[in-house]
Amino acid sequence: MTSFKPTHVEAASTLAIIAASNEPLLFLTGSLRVIAASASFCRNFRIDPAGVSGRTLAELGDGEWSLPQLASLLQATASGSAMIEAYEMSLVRKDQPTLCLLLNARKLDDAVAGHVRLLLAITDITVAREESRQKDALIREKAILLHEVQHRVANSLQIIASVLMQSARMVQSAEARVHLQDAHHRVMSIAAVQRHLSIMPVGEVPLRPYLIQLCESLGASMIYDQRQLSIITIIDDVCVSANASMSLGLIVTELIINALKHGFPDRRPGKIHVTYRGQGSRWVLTVGDDGVGMPDGPASKPGLGTGIVEALAGQLDATISITDARPGVVVVLAHV
Repeated sequence: MTSFKPTHVEAASTLAIIAASNEPLLFLTGSLRVIAASASFCRNFRIDPAGVSGRTLAELGDGEWSLPQLASLLQATASGSAMIEAYEMSLVRKDQPTLCLLLNARKLDDAVAGHVRLLLAITDITVAREESRQKDALIREKAILLHEVQHRVANSLQIIASVLMQSARMVQSAEARVHLQDAHHRVMSIAAVQRHLSIMPVGEVPLRPYLIQLCESLGASMIYDQRQLSIITIIDDVCVSANASMSLGLIVTELIINALKHGFPDRRPGKIHVTYRGQGSRWVLTVGDDGVGMPDGPASKPGLGTGIVEALAGQLDATISITDARPGVVVVLAHV
């Protein structure tokens, strides 16, 4: 085994600094022979410090450091053609757990021709990587459970809606029948929102496909003839939080239900337009129709749908304006 002796006054201090370092370090020649190793390197990787100096990197331990790709990278660093920065590798050791290591290497220039020295720093990130994997697994599990809960909630709401519709058919009172039918529509609207959210990713929700699918679902379930009456959507390609998407979905649903209920009596043909424009925190949601418009005379008493929309708009910190468009009604919610 070759023994290395300091060739400069500075070399002795360099070796002392490396030996005392709390970080695992290797001081190497250009041919990847070990000049010195820090005590923490020997301790962390269970290598006898007395037998380190003079060995090649490939000879350390039981040969686990004999990695062709690492040797190639270090040789390229020694030639000055590359530099190892945050290189991640696995260290497979005999009868011991595999370690995940992060390596950084630098060529040290002391202005002496042919005197190539490398400093290799090793960080054990095994625990951090395992914690990251566990965290990712928990996030995936949470997402699966959340989607399953949303799907079950949507199914339960559809069952409740069916019971309400059956009750509406059975009651004798016309007024009670109307109330039960309104309750049925609202439960179905929440079920539709839940069903569409259940297939969306956890976190930020892409609003455009969400609202388009929601409007298509409402049209398929509530419009008698889509050749006569249709819902047209123009939605900006933006993402919003899950809570905001839920509120926006319920608002759109309530306004569409209201337009279908009051704007197109006697199967009157027409269109309902749903538009969302957003940039940053500023957005405008518009739901308009070309139906019969607002009734003449004294304003009618606000219904349940109006109260729901106002409450949801309050949660979004949005203002509401309602315009008699002649024909139809336009409802605008804005957050500016």
